[in-house]
Amino acid sequence: MKEGNRSRDSIVEAARALTVATGWDGVRMGAVARAAGVSRQTVYNEFGSKAGLAEALARREVDRFVGAVRTLLRAHGDDVRAAAHATITHTLTEAAGDPLIKAVLTGSRGGSDDLLPYLTTRSDLVLTEATDALLEWADTVLPGADRAAVAFATDSVVRLVISHIVLPTAPVERTAAALADLAVYLLLHAVTQGAHTD
Repeated sequence: MKEGNRSRDSIVEAARALTVATGWDGVRMGAVARAAGVSRQTVYNEFGSKAGLAEALARREVDRFVGAVRTLLRAHGDDVRAAAHATITHTLTEAAGDPLIKAVLTGSRGGSDDLLPYLTTRSDLVLTEATDALLEWADTVLPGADRAAVAFATDSVVRLVISHIVLPTAPVERTAAALADLAVYLLLHAVTQGAHTD
């Protein structure tokens, strides 16, 4: 990794840690610089302003979340239920324990008006990218499935997961199990639809 990239990454990681600890409103560029082990001027050179740092932080959260989704889906091969269950469990658990992930996924305030526009903008992006990751995985494990039915299934499951993040009604494990069962049902329906159109 190039020195500039390493410096940029360390600054974003420091900003993330400070945001989780104090809230975005309490984050100061000087504190980020100290935590990252760089000068305050370096932080400004890399991001231009606190708004630029917020944008980079939101982008990092999207990349981290979608990367984890892809890894979990791949880890379970063609076991549709296991992949759905692991991914849903991870998402519900991360959102419950990480205010930044929850804010990115739901577009919620997360305690900060200043960070909200970046997280809200990225919430649409993360939903699109997460759904795309599910579609790519489904294309691999359910190659004969009806594409429109798969798209409906993945979009529906993603939206239901988000609704359970916003307003949980049961423990994570119970919710994940029920949503995984629903995902299997919808995806198997997509396979049936695909068979009928052949």
